[in-house]
Amino acid sequence: MTKQFFGTDGIRARVGEFPMIPEFLVKLGMAAGRVLKQHQPKARVVIGRDTRRSGHMIESALEAGLSAVGVEVYLLGVMPTPGVAYLTRAFHAEAGIVISASHNPHYDNGIKFFGSDGAKLSDALEQAIETTLSLYLSDRAPPTLFDPEKIGPVKEVSDAAGRYIEFCKASTPYFFDLRPFKIILDCAHGATYHIAPQVFEELGAEVILMGTSPDGLNINADYGSTSPQNLQKKVLLEKADFGIAFDGDGDRVIMVDQAGQLVDGDEIVYLLAKDCLREGKFKSGGGVVGTLMSNFGLEQALAREKIPFVRASVGDRHVMMELKNRQWLLGGESSGHIIWLDSTTTGDGIVAALQVLTVMKKLQLSLRECLLGMTKVPQVLLNMPLNQKLSKEQLNLLEDQAVLAQKKLNGKGRVLLRPSGTEPLLRVMVEGESLSVIETLAQELVKKLGDLLGVNSCVPLMMNEPHVCRKTTNMI
Repeated sequence: MTKQFFGTDGIRARVGEFPMIPEFLVKLGMAAGRVLKQHQPKARVVIGRDTRRSGHMIESALEAGLSAVGVEVYLLGVMPTPGVAYLTRAFHAEAGIVISASHNPHYDNGIKFFGSDGAKLSDALEQAIETTLSLYLSDRAPPTLFDPEKIGPVKEVSDAAGRYIEFCKASTPYFFDLRPFKIILDCAHGATYHIAPQVFEELGAEVILMGTSPDGLNINADYGSTSPQNLQKKVLLEKADFGIAFDGDGDRVIMVDQAGQLVDGDEIVYLLAKDCLREGKFKSGGGVVGTLMSNFGLEQALAREKIPFVRASVGDRHVMMELKNRQWLLGGESSGHIIWLDSTTTGDGIVAALQVLTVMKKLQLSLRECLLGMTKVPQVLLNMPLNQKLSKEQLNLLEDQAVLAQKKLNGKGRVLLRPSGTEPLLRVMVEGESLSVIETLAQELVKKLGDLLGVNSCVPLMMNEPHVCRKTTNMI
């Protein structure tokens, strides 16, 4: 059954437009609460949010709906997505809710659910929530009558940040410290702004901060993992050992080496995979899960190390599903979602960065030296705005065009055409040995698709740097 509201990463929309309005959100809270109480009559839910100004409004609406149906609510305040996942488990809650639109601009926001295990909510439970929600939206639900004494209590968790800070530090070896590293830390004015600095400072690093002054409107604006140019400049200016950038909700990380060069999620996965191989952490037949967007250079490098590699659909949810199906531990995306199931149940930017630094300290090598053995192939990603959801016929058309374009690469590259699951965009990716060839092919493909789909503009997101996601301002 097709879900109407839940997408690849929960529910996400522009604030002030349906469904990101209070009336809908109260009903969503009530629907989620009723479904959870079917499994556990004394259901408990934790809620965390990022720094967007709209987060308070959404939190209040969800809190009202959940409390009205008798759910016990714990408010975590500003908390990274992986922090909510961890605290869902720590509080033995039936669900955790994150209010965030991740790397999107401040005017978007979203709601994503975690199950009691700290992993993304199952499709079955999302569908059950949608089914119940449809009753409320159509006014077919019974009147909302309840005993005032059975309203769910709401509690603010004053030490939520401290609990998550200790969890992050505990992901490193005993006696691990970051002296004498000098680190530039970019928190995107997002949910890690008050947590990541403490983690790295308490572990002994000299930390220079960027993107740690949220005002509710500046999240991801020119800072963070989607806009790393300022971080690159700062690393060089301060002669730092490296830089670390998170996205708005803290589940992604990219890094910058001593020379100011970007290190994306594919490279981080490679570094961690090699360490797993050295330490014998791969189970028999174990390997790495990437996505359709993972650079072909990662696949080649892992093959040379005889580490199995498979591609899942884009989105950390799909990476997690593939890891669980195969009983593997390590997966990730070019964008910086890194999943290491020995430590976390979802992508965790802070923990992933600490795992990289653990390897560097152990080997006594620089970040760039740890990446020897992997060379990314040139990759171009263009961003085409869409004004409506593509039909089945249009999606089939995309498949046909991708096949035709890929034939022009003579088996020495890949073409991927994919509607974004979180923004009204069509991703056009071309990958191959020659940058000039793939740039030309990408532009030809965009022009043809523009004619076929009625779209006549695009914005380059990536040119041979799969981790740079520069935001477009001409969405239509």
